[in-house]
Amino acid sequence: MALRPDRNEHLTDLSFFMNETAERGGIVVASTQASGAAMDDSTAAVKFPTALTDRPVGLLLNDVVNLDLTRQHINYAKDEVQKGSKVLVLRVGTVVTDQISGAITMGDAAHFGIDNGKLQSATADSTSIVVGRWLSKKDADGYAKVAINIV
Repeated sequence: MALRPDRNEHLTDLSFFMNETAERGGIVVASTQASGAAMDDSTAAVKFPTALTDRPVGLLLNDVVNLDLTRQHINYAKDEVQKGSKVLVLRVGTVVTDQISGAITMGDAAHFGIDNGKLQSATADSTSIVVGRWLSKKDADGYAKVAINIV
C-alpha cells in the first residue's frame, strides 16, 4: 500500500495514460506529449522519471496492473487500473505516502527521485525540481504527510 486514505485532493487530472505497471504514491512525468486539450489522446502518456531534469506531471493516485481480464476483474476498491488505461494524477493536495527515499525533515522541500518517482528531501548530489513540502516526519511504518503543488 503506497497511499493512506488520509488525503485532500484539491486539483487532479484524468487526461493521461500509463503504459507500464506502477504502484500509486510516486511522481510521474510526461512520457510522450499530446497536442491540444484532447481528453482521449493516447499520446498523452506518463511514466516514472528516468532523469532528475524530467518535468513532473503529478503524483500517481492509481495502482497500474497488468491482468488477464478474461480470468479476473480489476479491483476498483483498490484504485487499480489496467496498464494502458487512464490514470488519475494529483497536481495540488496533501497525501500520506510511503513512497519515500531516504531521510526527510518536516518543513523541507519535497523532490522526486528516479527510483520509481519516490519522494525525497534535497541531497547535495541529486536534486530535482520541488514538487511539494513535507508536513511530517516518517512514522513507524515509513509513511509521511506531504503537500504536493505541481501547477
